[in-house]
Amino acid sequence: MNIVDLTTPIGQGTLSPPSVNLQMSLNTKFRGPGFWRASSVTMVLHTGSHVDFSLHVQENGESAIDVPLEKVSGDALVIDLGEVEPSHPITIEDIEKNDRVGIREGDIVLVRTAWTDRMWGNFPDYYLTSPYCTPEAARFLVSKNVKAIGFDCFSEYCARLPDFTSEDFIIHKIILESGRYYFQQMMNLGALPRDTRFTFFAPFIKMREAEGSPARFFAVLD
Repeated sequence: MNIVDLTTPIGQGTLSPPSVNLQMSLNTKFRGPGFWRASSVTMVLHTGSHVDFSLHVQENGESAIDVPLEKVSGDALVIDLGEVEPSHPITIEDIEKNDRVGIREGDIVLVRTAWTDRMWGNFPDYYLTSPYCTPEAARFLVSKNVKAIGFDCFSEYCARLPDFTSEDFIIHKIILESGRYYFQQMMNLGALPRDTRFTFFAPFIKMREAEGSPARFFAVLD
């Protein structure tokens, strides 16, 4: 069995998306005698690898505590677009051309651009020049009745802008309002097979009233 970690590292100074623009802060306390350490964290729930739930875009949507793990785990496939150029719009054509397995109902679809592998930690360029998903491509994936959709880039174009409104948050709305789950800022998708399905897991923090949650994405390969 081979476990493939698909999660971004985060820590002191990791920057959230520019819509909030908050750096992660880790504050540590010590107590003796001997060694004893306890830390508190200040961060946006959408910093680094995370799962988004419908409460992110709907007042009465699901929060983290409402979602069983089987909704974010199961059979998955990679749509490998290769090393995509900065600010490339991901289209239906991109997805269809690079789908070697064939998307089926209930799949988890992970879209690889190699952006996070190349640019994670290079802020703000990671956010401001990332490839992004077009509304047409998001609707196409939702129309396949997939379980969840993930990207290894900053996939919502409007969220890089300082003055977007909730109605501009179109990719999130398309995915989350349809009952799917949205995985963001993944990495290492190039380590996954392109021509077969594999088993994927997205464990997250079981937190009340949380519209998103940090996650430790991983796949298990035979």
